Amino acid sequence: MTAALLDGRLLAARIEENLRAEVSTFGEMLGRRPRLAVVLVGDLAASGSYVASKRRAAERVGIDSLLVERHGLVETNELVELVDGLARDEQGPVDGILVQLPLPPRVDTVAVLDAVPPDRDVDGFHPVNAGLLSQGRPRFIPCTAAGVQRMLIDAGIETAGRHAVVIGRSDIVGRPLALLLSGRGAGGDATVTICHSRSADLAEHARRADILVSAVGQPGLVTADMVKPGAAVIDVGINRVASASGGSRLVGDVDFDAVREVAGWITPVPGGVGPLTVAMLLSNTLLAAELRLR
Repeated sequence: MTAALLDGRLLAARIEENLRAEVSTFGEMLGRRPRLAVVLVGDLAASGSYVASKRRAAERVGIDSLLVERHGLVETNELVELVDGLARDEQGPVDGILVQLPLPPRVDTVAVLDAVPPDRDVDGFHPVNAGLLSQGRPRFIPCTAAGVQRMLIDAGIETAGRHAVVIGRSDIVGRPLALLLSGRGAGGDATVTICHSRSADLAEHARRADILVSAVGQPGLVTADMVKPGAAVIDVGINRVASASGGSRLVGDVDFDAVREVAGWITPVPGGVGPLTVAMLLSNTLLAAELRLR
């Protein structure tokens, strides 16, 4: 058996195509385009690259983006005030606010994220949006978790009545994805197990999964002997490792070549879940703009 490849780039392109039409309609109705504000703090090359890719994607679908950068020593209260100003539209209409993570260690990340109003929280991290998701009435869903569910639905991978195992319990991916998969409706109704660093016998839990998701950032964590034959394996991990040529390359949490011979479906890294994270961010931004009209 060789697993079917779940191509996130192709699905993201289709999502963007639909969004372009919806964004155009929004602009015709309101006389302006939806607008996303991105806050970038510090000088991490990876963060700068992620922000650039998000802004390019926004432009492709017709969403305006505002980049607000802060470098050097930045205090928590300064960032909270910055976010407050964006929420008050001090730099023009702002429908969605994204704070690029990670923030510098000296900054209270929770305080900054909590400063983003729930109706502009296109990352889905605010406690209000997390609470709505836990109650089964989501508004803004964390983008990676939403992207994984969308991929499963698009590929026709049945979730109802299936056993899903999610490795990782972060508020960004693991927890919200578990809520989505166990919720009612399309892409849900699964029985979900969450595993983490303190889980005993991780391999045994993983082998029971019809849908196995790894989101911990540990290269090679999921090996072929941990995968149930025919399972859907979703690799959310992004890790940079040394390559044979002396440079570096991106890999996921899954031993891709070996697991592909066992699984029924598998995502590559890069090109799997990553493009969908950005696509769902754009979708959330349009939703935020639409909600401001109500």
